[in-house]
Amino acid sequence: MRPSRCSGAWVVAAVSLSLLAACDRASESEVETHAEVAGDDGAGTPIFVDASQASGLDFVYFNGMSGEHYFVEMTGGGAALFDYDNDHDLDLFLVQGHMLGADKTLSDALFEPQHPLPLTDRLYRNDLETGPDGKPTVRFTDVTDESGLESLGYGMGVAAGDFDNDGWVDLYVTNFGANQLFRNLGDGTFEDVTERSGAGDTRWSVSATFFDYDRDGWLDLYVGNYVEFSIASHKRCRAATGAPDYCGPHSYDPAPDRLLHNRGDGTFEDVTRSAGFDAALGAGLGVVAADFDQDGWLDLYVANDGMANFLWMNRGDGTFADQAQLTGSAFNMEGNAEAGMGVDVGDFDNDGDEDLFVAHLTRETSTLYKNIGGGLFRDDTVTSGLGSPTWDATGFATGWLDYDNDSWLDLVAVNGAVKSIEVLARLADPYPLHQTNQIFHGLGDGRFEEVTPLAGSSFEASEVSRGAAFGDVDNDGDMDLVVANNAGPARLLLNQIGSKSNWLGLRLVGGSPQRDQLGAWVEVVRPGGVSLGRRIGTGGGYASARDPRALIGLGDSDSIDHVRVIWPDGEREVFRDFTVNAYNTLIEGSGEPVQ
Repeated sequence: MRPSRCSGAWVVAAVSLSLLAACDRASESEVETHAEVAGDDGAGTPIFVDASQASGLDFVYFNGMSGEHYFVEMTGGGAALFDYDNDHDLDLFLVQGHMLGADKTLSDALFEPQHPLPLTDRLYRNDLETGPDGKPTVRFTDVTDESGLESLGYGMGVAAGDFDNDGWVDLYVTNFGANQLFRNLGDGTFEDVTERSGAGDTRWSVSATFFDYDRDGWLDLYVGNYVEFSIASHKRCRAATGAPDYCGPHSYDPAPDRLLHNRGDGTFEDVTRSAGFDAALGAGLGVVAADFDQDGWLDLYVANDGMANFLWMNRGDGTFADQAQLTGSAFNMEGNAEAGMGVDVGDFDNDGDEDLFVAHLTRETSTLYKNIGGGLFRDDTVTSGLGSPTWDATGFATGWLDYDNDSWLDLVAVNGAVKSIEVLARLADPYPLHQTNQIFHGLGDGRFEEVTPLAGSSFEASEVSRGAAFGDVDNDGDMDLVVANNAGPARLLLNQIGSKSNWLGLRLVGGSPQRDQLGAWVEVVRPGGVSLGRRIGTGGGYASARDPRALIGLGDSDSIDHVRVIWPDGEREVFRDFTVNAYNTLIEGSGEPVQ
């Protein structure tokens, strides 16, 4: 029998790490100050509660570790929140790992799998219930077997989007090995169309995203590949103590990414070379699409591990150019490449353009790139207050969200080391990489304050967190998240405070049949002309897919003046007459045209 997460080694290690974290934690008086800043209701309500067990979420990621320190087992997988059955609530897809090494069996595994064999990715249907008190309750039902999702690869990540424009959201699964594209048939089942679509890739892919780069109304696909690692090419690396440890990305050559153009007939064309993406190689882990220079064409930002990041600017003619170094987003303020893991885009300062946050390795700090206009960036990590609290953490997934709906974006970072933490290794911890996650409150003046002590007990757990999917899982008007842990359980964290402030939910659709208009830009204009902008998309973070709906906190405002939309094809419209504290659907072509 192998040790479980609740075995003595884990308990001792977790306690020790908690004690170390407590030494650095703010004093009680400081926490009281944080409570006022974060919008605490004074009743001690945590920001999030762990609803995993109550909801029926029983997923545990198995990474196949056997003590060999295979590079891939350290990375872990992601998750997708998406509405696969069109019943207007978010369902959940989680990728799964497998045993590593041709000569290894489950008897060699340090942690036993917690699911029946053969291991497969899992699909959970959200059977959202409303109780007598009017409050929603999330009930997840595992529908993998009846869904037809034969997804047996070593799972890394997932992208969600309606690639065939039939009104049903499809899934692209990235693997350590062959990727898979699953077409949603609209009857609760999926079909593997990888071969006939031409969307396959056999390299080590991690993050991918659907986006319409040529504005032809069909979602294209960017596949981010990591490094040229295989079990056969496994190298043995050691920690400073001389003990066996995981290698870093520089031990292997970076793998080329791919851009796949959607032909509109169910197939993709590899346009990597003709689009200019073969001009540079990087160990890509995070990718997000946005219009950084506001020219009407979606660009791509790629976070590379230990190498210069990419900012692929869309020229509008089917080609891209990497302008990360020219725009100040390739390196940090000291001119150093960092270990880019996850990345997300959002307008944190409400100035109408999109900023970047990239999660990094311990002793690097994560980096905030402020868009100062025209797609030029400035490293505001130190001045924003995000430098010091991210110094000791290795961030993977990260995401912008307005958790308290005060109209200013906040940040969540989920953490887990990639090299053995010495204090845990000394305690004979079988997987000495776990860390606690963090949450930062946007103060509205360009600065952030860590409010993790207010997040609740779910943020006190020390785990090896990797992917995170953001979305309003219970449809109550505040942002929830699912955290995917490596060699550990997935966590459903439900927001407890955001819906106490006013909010506006928007779903942007178009086409026939109607489908989410990924890439659209929406601005909510409040009385007095103050606007709040959001990009509609499912990408960002690390190896995960998020809710495509825009959830916009209004704070004390109980009304809005109008909403402006720039659709993916460049058309502009204004919409009026909304229901606050509810989800509203905007249909392309039904608003007031804007020249």
